Amino acid sequence: MTLIRSLLIANRGEIACRIARTARDLGIRTIAIHSDADADALHVSTCDQAVALPGDAPADTYLRTDLIIAAARRTGAEAIHPGYGFLAENAAFAQAVIDAGLIWIGPPPTAIAAMGSKVEAKAAMRTAGVPVLPDSSVEGIDQIGMPLLIKASAGGGGRGMRIVRDSAQLAESLEIATREAVSAFGDGTVFCERYVERSRHIEIQVMADHHGNTVALFERECSIQRRHQKIVEEAPSPAVTPELRSRLCEAAVTAARNVGYIGAGTVEFLMDPAGEFYFLEMNTRLQVEHPVTEMITGLDLVALQIRIAEGHPLPAEALHPTITGHSIEVRLTAEDPAQNYMPMTGTFHRFELPHTAGIRVDTGISSGSVISPHYDSMVAKVIAHGTDRLDAIRRLHRALTESKVHGPTTNLDQLRQILLDPRFQSGDMHTGFLEDDPCITPTATSDLEFVAVALTMQARHRASATAWAFTPSGWRNNAAVAHAVTILDGDREVEVRYVLGRTLTVEITDIDQADPADPTGSPNIRQVPISQWEADTAGVSLSVDGLSACYEVDLVTDMNRTVAYVHSPDGSRRLFVQPRFPAVNLAGTAGSLTAPMPGAIRRVYVSVGELVTAGTPLLALEAMKMEHQVLAPADGIVAEVMIGVGDQVDTGQTLLRLEDANEDQGETS
Repeated sequence: MTLIRSLLIANRGEIACRIARTARDLGIRTIAIHSDADADALHVSTCDQAVALPGDAPADTYLRTDLIIAAARRTGAEAIHPGYGFLAENAAFAQAVIDAGLIWIGPPPTAIAAMGSKVEAKAAMRTAGVPVLPDSSVEGIDQIGMPLLIKASAGGGGRGMRIVRDSAQLAESLEIATREAVSAFGDGTVFCERYVERSRHIEIQVMADHHGNTVALFERECSIQRRHQKIVEEAPSPAVTPELRSRLCEAAVTAARNVGYIGAGTVEFLMDPAGEFYFLEMNTRLQVEHPVTEMITGLDLVALQIRIAEGHPLPAEALHPTITGHSIEVRLTAEDPAQNYMPMTGTFHRFELPHTAGIRVDTGISSGSVISPHYDSMVAKVIAHGTDRLDAIRRLHRALTESKVHGPTTNLDQLRQILLDPRFQSGDMHTGFLEDDPCITPTATSDLEFVAVALTMQARHRASATAWAFTPSGWRNNAAVAHAVTILDGDREVEVRYVLGRTLTVEITDIDQADPADPTGSPNIRQVPISQWEADTAGVSLSVDGLSACYEVDLVTDMNRTVAYVHSPDGSRRLFVQPRFPAVNLAGTAGSLTAPMPGAIRRVYVSVGELVTAGTPLLALEAMKMEHQVLAPADGIVAEVMIGVGDQVDTGQTLLRLEDANEDQGETS
């Protein structure tokens, strides 16, 4: 037996914070590593010590075996925990840690290698009698048939993965998948397997010690996915019966024993609508969604990992686990679901997630944290535990509604819509759930939320006044002159007009939007009588017809514009306040295309003089480990290309310029 007293966490973000939390509870000293971009990250301050790895890119920092081992030696760390991602499933890294005389908190390098290649892993599972899907390593493309799924052999998480429904798309899809696989895993090997429509993603958590014990800690359902990446996970699965659970657990234990597995791992299966399941892969590490297993079993999986690494056998509660209640986890990500999940970057001005009964939050983000383009887009996991599934759904939805996430666009509203979707509540799920309905219907902004922004701005103006500061908020020598504030809500432009006094009547006008009840096409104007109101720089309380509510308003200046984050009983909303005297914007040129996010140019598909039509791919931009296509917004001729393959670009940087093909004078479109 070995007593671990100090532990280096070879990762970042929420998983580094989560590992540090358990290590601290066990009395273990923790050491963080960080890139230059992460110097002020939460995981750095969470640990007892931190070692800087110069640079920003993962290849220069979190993927450097030599620097990580040197950091462990420098700080006197006795063990290394890889978390997930980066080097967590790298057999060479695991062996290097062991060769350095350090304790590796993970499976044997041989087991990692055996499951590291999906092709080889599937071959081993065929031999072991675990069901597998036909794939191109054994069968031909014609035998597999369409649709098929291209997968990266060396990794997962949706990288290097493409669905192909037409053989004409196969060559291009293979090329893109190979590039993504190289970028994400350093290995461009891909293969094709049969794609099962309306399948469910079911995985089994396994734990194994050095004393011959291998157990399955039940299943997790991970069918709600976008771009083949999970965003909602739960345990137990609403589709798994006790008999099916027994078969799944038996297959998972067989898979783990087949490769001599030790530690925590996950065996993933695909289940078709008929209830037949097939081995997908084994993740030889802790999974992102491990908290739901912890919530229903009462086990700390990180503590078990450390216990196993020290040479202890699994405790009785792990050898004979039971299920208590139901748990659901959602992944809060910095991306815009309405823009094909485009990754977002920027600063979280306010980041507050509730820690109420039955709610757990795992995150590496706090107010002031910056989301950079170098790493994954996930910012937090919110996990609920309830007495049953509906109880867990209700608690989780309330927690998301109370969350205050002010900064880059996130998928918060989409997660709330998923939880309220009748399909989800009934357990009718499959991996194409969001393809059938992406759950991105915009939530309507109430008139009172517009009023709250206007009155909060008024209060802030008076609080910062340097002339006549003694006058009350809203005072005017001519009471007949109304205040006016123009607010943008997506594509909607609204004007709020009001005169402050003993009573308050607010006029709300939808600019350029006709009243559907008025045949003359007059603007849609509403009168909102406020019977009671009180405003300060943090928000307002309003009463209308005896109904009172409070609206918390954060006003932030971001990129030379005022952003209003309104938090009400219905959740959070982001609105933009139009300046009273807009500055002339000379940036950009008509017809130019700018970078939607920071990233690296991987492909340029067009050249100067080429005629393109709307929707034509112009270039490929890689950001947050995914490749994104930039498409032509309209028909035109490529007039100028300002970037090349390999260039790093920032948000808003001009990439190329299109000219209107129908204009003789070359006017831009």
